[in-house]
Amino acid sequence: MSFRPLAAALLGAALLTGPALADEKLPPEQQTKVEDILKKEGFTKWKEIELDDGMIEVDDAIDANGKQFDLKLDPKTFEIVKREAE
Repeated sequence: MSFRPLAAALLGAALLTGPALADEKLPPEQQTKVEDILKKEGFTKWKEIELDDGMIEVDDAIDANGKQFDLKLDPKTFEIVKREAE
């Protein structure tokens, strides 16, 4: 049995898959805009805002009632598209 086809397939798969993208900090002007939107939506504090997998993610956002959420915002419209209670 030849391992050459298997090796070629594994090499091809390795070349096609890019490196995992790390979470990125937002530029200051986007950070400010997201914070303004969070305040307008009634959130009083949050842990972290970052860009991950093409979406803006807000970790541990606390609303006026003290409830905690993880949020996802569209990076183009800054609309909250996902609100997951903790």
